[in-house]
Amino acid sequence: MDHDLETMNRDQLVAEVKKLRQGIRRHRDSTGHDLCWHHPDLWELLPERTDPAIAIPPWPKFMRGCIRYRQSLEEQASTAPVHDKEFGE
Repeated sequence: MDHDLETMNRDQLVAEVKKLRQGIRRHRDSTGHDLCWHHPDLWELLPERTDPAIAIPPWPKFMRGCIRYRQSLEEQASTAPVHDKEFGE
């Protein structure tokens, strides 16, 4: 799957690492409502082009997952500042 790396020279490998790091940082630095969004741009950093077969839970189960995710942020990042804005503000 990663055979393309074997054909890259040092400069190409460094450029690839920098591109991947930039994508990871962009995802890591998401905050506020951006934490909840689907991030296909992160997948596009991979060389293989696929149409990911995602499955979307029904609304009640999806919302329970969102609530659990928010609870985990409270537990894991309890000192983070509050982003008290509505979506789109």
